[in-house]
This record gives sequence, C-alpha cells and structure tokens, in this order.
Amino acid sequence: MSPLKRSDLPLRKLSQGKVRDVYCVDADRLLLVATDRVSAFDVVMGEAVPYKGQVLTQMSAWWCRRLEDVVNHHTISANTDEIVRAVPALAAHREAIDGRATLCRRTTVFPIECVIRGYLSGSAWKEYSARGTLAGEPLSKHLLESQALEPPVFSPATKAETGHDENITVAQMRELLGAEVTEDLERQARAVYDRGRDVARERGIIIADTKFEFGSTAHGITLADEVLTPDSSRFWPADKYKPGQAQESFDKQYVRDYLEEIRWNKQPPAPALPPEVARRTSEKYVEAYHQLTGRELEV
Repeated sequence: MSPLKRSDLPLRKLSQGKVRDVYCVDADRLLLVATDRVSAFDVVMGEAVPYKGQVLTQMSAWWCRRLEDVVNHHTISANTDEIVRAVPALAAHREAIDGRATLCRRTTVFPIECVIRGYLSGSAWKEYSARGTLAGEPLSKHLLESQALEPPVFSPATKAETGHDENITVAQMRELLGAEVTEDLERQARAVYDRGRDVARERGIIIADTKFEFGSTAHGITLADEVLTPDSSRFWPADKYKPGQAQESFDKQYVRDYLEEIRWNKQPPAPALPPEVARRTSEKYVEAYHQLTGRELEV
C-alpha cells in the first residue's frame, strides 16, 4: 500500500502513528488504516513488511468477535464491503483499504498502556535481572527468563507517540487516573488477557505478554486500537517453549535480530532492511494469523 494511496483517501487525516493512519469519518467514527510499516526499538524502518497491516487488522477483528462477552470494544467493522457501504466516499479507494481498515467508534483514550505480563521476558526480564523488580515492584527471587508469572503481572506504562513508553507503578497510575478507573482498567485488561491466553493456547500459541489501550465512550470504558496481535503482544509457539532462555516468536524478531547483528545504535535514521529480513518477518506474521484463526489471510 503506497503512501500516495493513503494520503489520497477522501477523509481528514487526524494522525499517523508508527503503523496506523487515523482518519476522521464524522463526530462519532474514525477509520483506522494499518500500514505495512514496521518499527524496531521505537524507530520506523524505511522498508515495509508485506501483509503486516492486513494481519494486524484482521487479527484484531477476529479477537473482537471473541471478546464481545468480556469487554466493550471500539470496532464497528473491519469488513471492506460494510465499510464502503457505511462511508460511500471510500468506494473509489477500496483497493487502498481492502483488508487493512477498521471503522470504529471514537474514544477518549486514557494516557496509559495497560500491560499484562504472563511470562518474564523482554524488558521485564532485563529489569528483573538487574534489580529483582518489574516496573519498580519486587518479584519473587530466582525466577528464570521466560518463566510463567502466576498470577500474571499488571504493569502499566505511560503512552508515547514517539520514543519509549515509560513503565510506572500501579500507585502512579492511581495518581494519574484515580483509584476507581485504575481498578476498572486493570480488571478489564486482565479479563481480556485471560480470554486471549486461553484461546491462543488451544491453538498452540503462548501469549507471553500484551498491551491494551482503553478509552471512554457512551458505552463506558472501551477497548481501543489493536488487540492481541504480534505487534502488541509476544507470541511464542507453545510446542517450542522452554523456560530459562529467550523464545522463538511470531513477530518482528527477524528485524530486531538483524539490527542487533549489525550493531545499529538504535537512533534515527534506521538502516535499510535486506529484502530477506522483510520477507521472513512477513511470513511469521501470516503464519501467526493462520495458526491462530485457522483462516487464510484476506489480501
């Protein structure tokens, strides 16, 4: 999907994130378009990962249908036919949005990432290894890398449009949002993670950790943005899981590994990604979608 086609959509563009472009439909609705952009270490690469935007859009929609009894969510439709019927101005731009657009309700988003960690990995493992804590809170001693956390840990972070999100304590979150909202967000984040973890495990995938965004609407607290995707979560193949080491994953690990291998300083501008790295990353995203949903990706 070329930048020209995105910018040509006949809607006002509200923002451009690392992956998603957000357009105004009307006072109550937005159009989210997931691109094939890929970021690593909080820097957007110059090369795209084919089909990534379609995987993120279609996987989030798949999850939302399975979370109807758990949480309010912002998705109205990710079906291109339904979106075009609802927003006729997009009819001439069907190819540009096909499989990668979500029509959704506007939400007033809370400025917090609700992170749930079911396993000790990534930045959480680095902090624990150095200080025995996670987001400043002490954990049990002698835990292994990739070990399951029982119960999963709620680890909020401040949202950052650019650069790194910053882990905060639950007490700091209460200071920002109040005790009642903090308790409600933690409860809902845990409920969504628990459902997602159980469904994914039945399909041979471990969701090691994930992050959610919530907002406020007329329906109350509402799940927004993407849901339980390889961009917002750490997906591991369950049959290869072995605690005490880093795990193979269904995400952009090929990109991260390449950037570590060439000793990039993790500062803009990003180095060029070899075609093979982009291709193998694309294959991992599509594989994750197929294994989780049992469907072929709509492209």
